[in-house]
Amino acid sequence: MKKPADCGTMDDVRTEIDRVDQALVDLLAERWSFVDRMWELKRAQAASANVPWRNRAVIDKIRRRAEETGLPAEMAEALWRQIIGWGIQYQEERLRDN
Repeated sequence: MKKPADCGTMDDVRTEIDRVDQALVDLLAERWSFVDRMWELKRAQAASANVPWRNRAVIDKIRRRAEETGLPAEMAEALWRQIIGWGIQYQEERLRDN
């Protein structure tokens, strides 16, 4: 693992980007496993797939974390809105089918 300033070539940068991408996919897969479990719990409690107050709380936390790390908060929010939207759609489909 190199820091950006330690990358002397574009290949070095590409290698590190690939490493980070793999870690991101692994983390998103882990997050998705919890989304998958959530619909089962929501089914048992007859709860809605979409919980607006929770969505807002997640977005607020993501924006704060992005600002702390120097990631553009607008980009982080846009990504998480997509992630949350996919999760809601997935849960709605599972709840409807079961």
